[in-house]
Amino acid sequence: MSLLDIHVLGSPVLRKETELVPKITDEIRRLADDMLETMYAAKGIGLAAPQVGRLERIAVIDVETGPFAIVNPELVTLEGKVKGEEGCLSIPEIYGDVERAARVVVRAMGLDGKSFELEATELLGRCLQHEIDHLHGRLFLDHLGAFRRKTAMQKWEKRRKEYPTYLRKVTPAEIADHKEDAL
Repeated sequence: MSLLDIHVLGSPVLRKETELVPKITDEIRRLADDMLETMYAAKGIGLAAPQVGRLERIAVIDVETGPFAIVNPELVTLEGKVKGEEGCLSIPEIYGDVERAARVVVRAMGLDGKSFELEATELLGRCLQHEIDHLHGRLFLDHLGAFRRKTAMQKWEKRRKEYPTYLRKVTPAEIADHKEDAL
């Protein structure tokens, strides 16, 4: 496994639509493993392929149930509404209250090549929606109202200088304490 660079806001890959994964291969499994390792090092709970510069429709998540990958995920059911704070590994230290569905059902393929459905609420439901958004070129900022989005972008402009190439490097030393608040 190896750590991957995380693309930050401003990198064009974050706004691209991903491509369906036709079948699970060893390369896809390696990508998922590398994404998990990168996610832990960056202290996140979810990471989508565009965030590491890839256009395969895959994301990894580690919330409540342990780590897993979702390949070619689709939201089947969205019920209710709930607002909660979100952050993003691709927009470090910027947060905003985002309204999401309170309950979701996601259909996806696992790394074993089998389809499954997952019902989720609370943090897992929010994380699934956040990562699936990434796979369609959307960011949590897109869900904010005009004023909150403008405020978040002003904060980001001050931090953006830290990432002149729109890449965030993560180091192995960061892996030990991997579970925090970022999605």
